[in-house]
Amino acid sequence: MKNFICIMCPKGCHLTVDESNDYQVSGYSCNKGVKYGKAEATNPVRVVTSTVIVDGGSGHLCSVKTADGIPKKAVLAAMKEINKVQLQAPVKIGDIAIKNLLDTGVDVVVTSEIQAS
Repeated sequence: MKNFICIMCPKGCHLTVDESNDYQVSGYSCNKGVKYGKAEATNPVRVVTSTVIVDGGSGHLCSVKTADGIPKKAVLAAMKEINKVQLQAPVKIGDIAIKNLLDTGVDVVVTSEIQAS
């Protein structure tokens, strides 16, 4: 049995996932809890947010995030890759900072704008 607190809505339901019984979920208030509990027990993923350096712009950092969740076990390696990135201004929301991060099929995208100086 694994226990989680669901983060899919503000209720924060206390979920129990029975691994020995086809990952049956209990303690949920809505179907989002079932989906979250099964996913967290079988293949936990996280969206990673960070900042990267921007050269030649009105600011020195811009915010970035993974476009989707990546495997939880890959988060530290992902941060090492993100920390290597330096972009050239201008950058716009939606620009791709890293394509296919760690061969996960997930891009790292810019979430703030920096104008060229």
